[in-house]
Amino acid sequence: MSQATFSESGLAGAPLPRNEPVHDYAPGSPERDALKRELESMLSTCVEAPLVIDGEPVETGVLKDAVCPHDHGHVLAKAHQGGAAETQRAIDAALKAHESWSRTDWRRRAAVFLKAADLLSGPWRARLNAATMLGQSKTAHQAEIDSAAELADFWRFNVYFMARLYAEQPISAEGVWNRADYRPLEGFVYAITPFNFTAIAGNLPTAPALMGNTVLWKPSPHAMLSAHYVMAVLEEAGLPPGVINLVNGDAEAVSNVAFASEDLAGVHFTGSTAVYRAISRKIADGRYKNYPRLVGETGGKNFVLIHESADMDAAATAIIRGAFEYQGQKCSAASRIFAPKAAWLQLKDRLAAQIKTIKMGDVADFSNFMGAVIHSAAWERHDAVLAAAADDPDIAIVAGGGRDRTTGYFVEPTLLESADPGSRFMSEEFFGPITTGFAYDDYDTALALIDRNSVYGLTGAVFAQDQNAVNQASDRLRYAAGNFYINDKPTGAVVGQQPFGGGRASGTNDKAGSLWNLVRWTSPRTIKETFNPPTDYRYPYMAHADSP
Repeated sequence: MSQATFSESGLAGAPLPRNEPVHDYAPGSPERDALKRELESMLSTCVEAPLVIDGEPVETGVLKDAVCPHDHGHVLAKAHQGGAAETQRAIDAALKAHESWSRTDWRRRAAVFLKAADLLSGPWRARLNAATMLGQSKTAHQAEIDSAAELADFWRFNVYFMARLYAEQPISAEGVWNRADYRPLEGFVYAITPFNFTAIAGNLPTAPALMGNTVLWKPSPHAMLSAHYVMAVLEEAGLPPGVINLVNGDAEAVSNVAFASEDLAGVHFTGSTAVYRAISRKIADGRYKNYPRLVGETGGKNFVLIHESADMDAAATAIIRGAFEYQGQKCSAASRIFAPKAAWLQLKDRLAAQIKTIKMGDVADFSNFMGAVIHSAAWERHDAVLAAAADDPDIAIVAGGGRDRTTGYFVEPTLLESADPGSRFMSEEFFGPITTGFAYDDYDTALALIDRNSVYGLTGAVFAQDQNAVNQASDRLRYAAGNFYINDKPTGAVVGQQPFGGGRASGTNDKAGSLWNLVRWTSPRTIKETFNPPTDYRYPYMAHADSP
């Protein structure tokens, strides 16, 4: 962490952040050796993961296995599951902690998360990366950029953004001092986190907590091991009891109690569009002390648009990485490709040749580019999609299409070609290693198709050397992507560099890891202090004018 502070620019005195360096885990490197040791240790033990309520471990005796998706017979952890009683206990603990935490000086709150970031980037790095690799079937590189670098960035940069927000104050007239008191929300925040990014799972409860809120955190049942270790890092960093309360359990059972509480102040959510819409409807029918803040990042059907002037080697690499890294289980994954007819034949052959070289298997084998999809239900969904593709006369399977779940939930990286730009394969999110290409006749038509053929608006990329083509895409697709990439893949947003989020059916676009997200977890109070208040109610205009 840089030793320079905001005091140099007249701000709040917090450390200036920098992005956490990403280790490459090359053969012979110390980080590779440390990660290999941690993987071996984790595979040889089975952790028991309790709930954490009011700073105390809670064992319910109701256990759920956390398994390796690429080796689903291997149990990594047994996680205790909570129900209605534990959820209410967690809410009560959060409300109790709110009394002191909401009044804690922001510098002391910041210190907890800055220490957590240092712990994560140091002694906890290999452990959390290994847990993410094994429990969520991520390769070493995908775990490193997620559970180490991005999560540390969230914790450091959020402090920076908080200080900037607090420095934003109203002007004051002579004899008056106006100021903004950035209060946390009144009540508790409910954080519902996904399986696919440990960094998101760590950020959704901690961003509100940094701003003085207290939190009920329900992790994904398919990321319980990494959530267990994230909580352990926060506790070692000095997070006070009750500020964040971790409750694993059935989503409906936990959510019903949370949504029924009049003290619900906000929901921080990443997941499917359908679930977010259900949450919105449920909260609309609720009776709360305040209107709960809803912050959601949901689905995507993200495009790669290729212009005839594009560097085709760069475009092909972006498609392979954007579509198939982490098995396409990214809301930002490249899942629809638009290429000119003149270039598509060559491009699809190039992609097919590269797809054949992709290795898939156990993520502890560092030669693999892909692991398994997260669980049986995901595998069955992809199986059905690929079966439908094989039966559709407008769809050709260019490469891949195989799947097997004997040992792990494996789906081959798959490239489809659609003759119909309006087909479900060009508009529906599958959340897996399946991407579909369409050969367009003219660029203007392609822009129109991209903008209207999907309900989402998360990420997108244009590849072109022709600057006019870039400008045209940027203008015409202004609302088709909240994160727009020029000659780069539509995945891999970096905290502090590309604030992430989209509109339309992709979410509320509150940009996780930015000042805009933190604003949502405050309820500002304006304070006016007058130093010499008037002592006579009469105004000058009321005086009698002198006689002529």
